[in-house]
Amino acid sequence: MTRIARFIPASLALAVAVAAASCASVPDAPDDPIPADSPTRIEGTVASIDTQPWAYDGNAVVQVDVAGRGPVRVELPARWNLCKAEPVDVQALTVGMRVQAVGEATGEGGLVVCGDASHRLAPMQ
Repeated sequence: MTRIARFIPASLALAVAVAAASCASVPDAPDDPIPADSPTRIEGTVASIDTQPWAYDGNAVVQVDVAGRGPVRVELPARWNLCKAEPVDVQALTVGMRVQAVGEATGEGGLVVCGDASHRLAPMQ
């Protein structure tokens, strides 16, 4: 075996490792993460609406795509009678609609519409 032939397997393995590492991508993190328990206002486009959690007293989730931030989970509590905010008219929302949401940040990149009379999720005019 020649000297060069001995280095081919190692060189090939190194080339494959470099190629794989260069193809891996890390999702963009928001430039300004929202601290938990802070009032937050976002504007974006409704990507999905999931009211199924209301069936077992969980929070419904409306995913809103926000430019420069990506998807934001907007949570709507099942027990609106315990909220200070007016109930959200979920029937008026559709995927693709531009909306504005005001709520309390969850610390996980989302927000909950409930804790203050100013909180809302509504179509933009």
